[in-house]
Amino acid sequence: MRTVIQLLLLLLLALHHVNAASKGVEASLKAKWPMTPLLLETSEFIGEDGEEKFWQFVETVKELTVYKNGESVRSYYNLIVKKAGQFLTDLQVSLLRLALSLRAYSPAVHAFQQIASDEPPPEACSAFVSVHGQLACSTKDLKKNLKAAAGRPKPYLYKNDHKFPGVNSTDLPVAILYAEIGTKKFNTFHKFLAERAGDGKLIYVLRHFIAEPKPRKMLLSGYGVELAIKSTEYKAVDDTQVREAKSAADSDDDDNDEVQGFLFGKLKKSNPDLKEQLKEFKKHLVESSNDMAPLKVWELQDLSFQAAARIMSAPKFDSLKLMQDLSQNFPSKARSLTRVAVNQEMRKEIEENQKRLGDTMGIHPGDAALFINGLHIDLDVHNPFSILDTIRGEARVLEGLHNLGIKGDQVGKFLRLPKNAVEDSYALDIRHSAIAWINDIERDSMYQTWPSGIQELLRATFPGVIRQIRRNFFSLVLFLDPTQEDSTELVKLAELFYKHKIPLRIGFVFVVNTDDKVDGFSDAGVAFCRLWNYIEEEYDISQAFLSTISMYNKVDVGETLSAETVSAYLKRKFPKANAAKILGVDSAYDEKRRAGGVFYKKTGLGSLPVGLFNGVPLKDEEMDPEELETVLLQRIMDTTNFFQRAVFMGQLSEGVDVVDFLMEQPNVVPRINPLILNPDRKYLDFTASPVSDDWGDAPMYSYMDTKDKIGVVQKRMKYFAKSEEELVQGVTVWVIADVGTASGRRLLLSALKHMTSGSSTRVGVINNPSGKLTDESSLLYRALWASLLTHRSKETLSFAQKLLKEENILLLHQGTKIKELLLPGMDEDSFSKRLNTMELDFLRSQQHFCQAVLKLSAGQRAVVSNGRILGPFEEEEELSADDFHLLEKITLSTSAEKIKAKVKQMGLKGEKASELVMRVDALLAATPKTEARKEVKFPRDKHSVVHLPPREDELFYDVVAIVDPLTREAQKLSPLLSVLGQVVNMKLQVFLNCRAKLSEMPLKSFYRYVLQPDVTFLGNDSLSAGPMARFTDMPESPLLTLNMITPESWMVEAVRSPYDLDNIHLQEVSGVVSAEYELEHLLLEGHCFDLSTGQPPRGLQFTLGMSQDPLMQDTIVMANLGYFQLKANPGAWTLRLRKGRSEDIYQILAHDGTDSPADAGDVIVVLSSFHSKIIKVRVQKHPDKLHEDLLSEATESKGLWDSLTSIAGVGSEDGEKKKKEDMLNIFSVASGHLYERFLRIMMLSVLQHTQTPVKFWFLKNYLSPSFKETIPHMAKAYGFQYELVQYKWPRWLHQQTEKQRIIWGYKILFLDVLFPLAVNKIIFVDADQIVRTDLKELRDLDLEGAPYGYTPFCDSRKEMEGYRFWKTGYWASHLGYRKYHISALYVVDLKKFRKIAAGDRLRGQYQALSQDPNSLSNLDQDLPNNMIHQVAIKSLPQEWLWCETWCDDVSKKAAKTIDLCNNPKTKEPKLAAAARIVPEWTKYDTEIKHFLQRVDGGRGQQLHGQTVPATENRGSQRDEL
Repeated sequence: MRTVIQLLLLLLLALHHVNAASKGVEASLKAKWPMTPLLLETSEFIGEDGEEKFWQFVETVKELTVYKNGESVRSYYNLIVKKAGQFLTDLQVSLLRLALSLRAYSPAVHAFQQIASDEPPPEACSAFVSVHGQLACSTKDLKKNLKAAAGRPKPYLYKNDHKFPGVNSTDLPVAILYAEIGTKKFNTFHKFLAERAGDGKLIYVLRHFIAEPKPRKMLLSGYGVELAIKSTEYKAVDDTQVREAKSAADSDDDDNDEVQGFLFGKLKKSNPDLKEQLKEFKKHLVESSNDMAPLKVWELQDLSFQAAARIMSAPKFDSLKLMQDLSQNFPSKARSLTRVAVNQEMRKEIEENQKRLGDTMGIHPGDAALFINGLHIDLDVHNPFSILDTIRGEARVLEGLHNLGIKGDQVGKFLRLPKNAVEDSYALDIRHSAIAWINDIERDSMYQTWPSGIQELLRATFPGVIRQIRRNFFSLVLFLDPTQEDSTELVKLAELFYKHKIPLRIGFVFVVNTDDKVDGFSDAGVAFCRLWNYIEEEYDISQAFLSTISMYNKVDVGETLSAETVSAYLKRKFPKANAAKILGVDSAYDEKRRAGGVFYKKTGLGSLPVGLFNGVPLKDEEMDPEELETVLLQRIMDTTNFFQRAVFMGQLSEGVDVVDFLMEQPNVVPRINPLILNPDRKYLDFTASPVSDDWGDAPMYSYMDTKDKIGVVQKRMKYFAKSEEELVQGVTVWVIADVGTASGRRLLLSALKHMTSGSSTRVGVINNPSGKLTDESSLLYRALWASLLTHRSKETLSFAQKLLKEENILLLHQGTKIKELLLPGMDEDSFSKRLNTMELDFLRSQQHFCQAVLKLSAGQRAVVSNGRILGPFEEEEELSADDFHLLEKITLSTSAEKIKAKVKQMGLKGEKASELVMRVDALLAATPKTEARKEVKFPRDKHSVVHLPPREDELFYDVVAIVDPLTREAQKLSPLLSVLGQVVNMKLQVFLNCRAKLSEMPLKSFYRYVLQPDVTFLGNDSLSAGPMARFTDMPESPLLTLNMITPESWMVEAVRSPYDLDNIHLQEVSGVVSAEYELEHLLLEGHCFDLSTGQPPRGLQFTLGMSQDPLMQDTIVMANLGYFQLKANPGAWTLRLRKGRSEDIYQILAHDGTDSPADAGDVIVVLSSFHSKIIKVRVQKHPDKLHEDLLSEATESKGLWDSLTSIAGVGSEDGEKKKKEDMLNIFSVASGHLYERFLRIMMLSVLQHTQTPVKFWFLKNYLSPSFKETIPHMAKAYGFQYELVQYKWPRWLHQQTEKQRIIWGYKILFLDVLFPLAVNKIIFVDADQIVRTDLKELRDLDLEGAPYGYTPFCDSRKEMEGYRFWKTGYWASHLGYRKYHISALYVVDLKKFRKIAAGDRLRGQYQALSQDPNSLSNLDQDLPNNMIHQVAIKSLPQEWLWCETWCDDVSKKAAKTIDLCNNPKTKEPKLAAAARIVPEWTKYDTEIKHFLQRVDGGRGQQLHGQTVPATENRGSQRDEL
């Protein structure tokens, strides 16, 4: 008996799963472009690690496709990965597999395909070469084209082009090969071009080109799919049923408890040993019978904690899977969770951890956060593609540290070392005695009435007002040569600021002749300084300044200050003074004259005049006296913000000296040297440990890869040091020079001089000979090297400094032997022996290192500081000891100081420690700048943190996730972490950040995240169909709507599904509901500003296209952030101003984030990834169009807007223009088959009542595939035009998550950018409306200056009074005497709408109000009514919109349109209401049905008699619900 029951239990459980799995939903997403070969995607993945690896891989796989036909698809894929593995580590191979699964590099491959199509490719040519625009299909033609290339313009090369590593000088012809790597044709061309590029005869560029792309589209991944439950299904189930289920589940002791026919009381009595199994079975039956039953409020409260308890009780390696199941299938799991007991220890621990997270990181209960190695991954911004980039970037650092012997927990400590940001602007310390300050805001009496409190900075003022506070917040130092022409104007400008009491402290540094014996009567600069010093000493500095002004006023325009002018002024102004004692050679007022010149030289500043604002040097163009006033005022405003922040954050308080505070900022340096301070920095990679470190075999060395070459030099380098102690040096400098030349010796001597002056630097030297390498030419270097090999550091340093002196070089040239220059105590024998036996081969390796790795020409000088390459230097460029001091300061302050401290803590000393500091610094400094890494710690982690340990003795990623298990973030995060765990070795901590006291269901949707760790294959080794979202075991009762949740820049649309994806009801479906989507466009977004005004140029239009087709997309710029968006796909695109008024009035002046130089007229943008692309464009009006307004006239040339579907016949130009002007433009939105059915009927009713040509504008985003298929037929049959418009909700505008609210948003928020400027008026008509009049009357209605007209809600149906929410509360007080308007029908004057920036105002108000989830409950209606005081509404006559819910029956006769409003009282279904309320509705409906049947019949005949599947009709049956 017991066995029978056990079998029965198993059988019933199995049967249940079989039945449940029979129905479901599948959704897939294809790319718009054809499938790209995995081999090419692999090459792009490898290419991201550098061109060297890319070309090595290409060489390895140049004919790999021969294996394609003989092998299975799986074997060929494995072969590609194996070949890639020669150039990648095991971790990188795992990341490659993930990248290929995501098809992450497919856009990069297809971008080249699109570029090739613009050539365009010659016919019947599987590969071709373009030489300056001429195409060749064979090497014979190619040779011919190369000969004549010089006379033709060079092609444009993109940043992501693959350039063969040859000589690549600018005067060579450029040959671009378009071919598919791995094919025979590719190899033929590649061999030819690589050979010639290596010989320096041409520049060889490779672009992917597939001659015959596979028609099959590839399925993408990296997105989410949601099945949201529509309406109030949780509250729509009978309450008694729930109560019975609950009691049945809880009453274990009841002998008669029965569930689905099983009497569990009796079963337990007869089978006591099966008690636990029966309990589980009973629980399963209860859950399965009531999976969608609504929960009571008290059952909801602890759901989040109960889910956490369930997850924590599972085996730890199943916990992520369980979290995924609970979050992604929550609606059907909710009831089972209510029975989980919550451990009080867990609750207490979670609350304790939450307090710590809230206090330290601002993370609150229910918030989600993800940290990878301490880097915060914002889940709202990041997607699998950007996370792949992050973990790939981290792989380089982790592997580097691992290779350097830093492992385990030490890795995190090094990663989290704070790295000082590379400053954009460095400042000099202005606390120097050489500066003559003419005023002091804090001490001078002229400012004594000003308040002196620091807190005054936070007092509110009008925008643009400069606060007058008695503190030296702002300082201007002018370095001037008094005799230069510019000095006159700059001194006068300083007087202007001084006299107008601008709170600016002004100081001068006068740079004049520094000779001792110079006569002030002959040198105007010296005379000026002596006179200034005399007046300052005898009177005061302000008097000296005002006298200077008087002197300069005597100088005519175009003239300069002369000694005579100074002398004459002295005699006139101070007649009793002794001019000879003041100005003469033995002047008593000459002390400070030299100080200015010395200070100026020490600062390293450029040519005079030059200014410092708060220590930051002003650019040359900013020093123009006409510009400087504006520049300084702007700097004062900007710096005010900096000080305000410092005061607010408590960094600057009352007792702190403001100037000291400024000069202690990290951007203050002792000297300005642009080469050293340049923020664009390149580093050597020291992470390799080469198998052989012998540089004595030069040919062998030349065959190593770059990392190994660097590794060999790093291992063999010898250093000068100033002491024999085991010190840890924070900075390692390599001087690269030819010490046989004077400039090379000066560079090395400067470095050694700096080293001896108490620095933390060690110096090595590498020989880069300027001529042929011989014993003679390398003698000096070999002598230095011999001393390094045979003597202690200190002796070597002194010897080097002696040997390199020019007088000793002269002695050597005169025949003195080097050994005669040895210092006393040096071992002459060992030195001479080493010098005389030294081979030149290692010098050849050094020479090769300089050329191949550092990219230096023969004899060029450079410096490497902790791996950072500075150079090559120009011939006249010198680095002084002061510059090396600056270099050390910058290197230490960026990160080396902190790394040095950490290395010391590890117990390492001397050479070994210094080596590690250099190598780690080069690695960490080369990593892209990120925000600070956070260390996330939990006070307690036993009951609330899931711990998954990493595999031992391997490098691992430290991943911390904080998530409430019942949130949208958990739906996405759990599968993401599962996949990451399969791809990389992770130390994972997941803190369950639960919310307490829930009052509503935390999740109202089912969810799937489409992501796989590797490419998948079928059992027969062929490629699987690809990743897709599968929903199985779904409850059948709820009504569901399918939403695609994709990365920000993706525009997807449904392309194939017979079902109504807006209303999926599985009870009515047999089998699986399948939906196919397509990635229609990748979005190009941008921000545009007018340089003159700083404001966005509202109404400016951009076009996007290719050279063959310049106008493929166009768009309009918004005033909000100057935002615009354009639809594109992978490829290179040209952005231009639209021909017409945009191009006539404006010109593009500059752009950022693009792929062409900032000053190029044509803006080229390359889309080569799935990432968002955001550009910035700055425009300016043409000088003769400064007073023109873009929106004053809307005569635009014909463009894309008019290109979609036009049925009108061709007539004369006047006729066309008249027709266009007389067009009725109707806009509508619909989602789901039911509303599309209403939409067709609305269209028919519009057409039946007008003789005016009609153009319908539909929002494409939510239309079904079937509607898009039939609309062209309908347009043709009924003679109207239509256009499908599309706009992606901007990322900066508050996002809505519910589909209905998104659609409402589209009705109102983007009216100014959805339609072209040529459309003057548009009428919005709801899909469920029936029109009974000519809408031309509404279009021509006078809106009396308002931008739009709406109909007010009816008041005549009195029984609905209790439902008129606008008559009480907020709306009654807000509207006052105005009426609340309905949004089912409105007319928009687009010219007026744009003119008053109505769209921008509406979006601004929406942004403010939508942060509150309780506001804008009827978004499309509430927003214009809320803005009625700012954006006026013309109230249309009541007859323009009648709806039965609000209007009485009497007024129906006059109705011009009838809307099928929802009735909150009766809740009557729309279809029933339509047939009852509108007699003609059924006639329209029948006509449309017959029409669609005819279209279907025609389509069936086109398919040669194939019948349309029966499922096609089931979708329309859904309408009847």
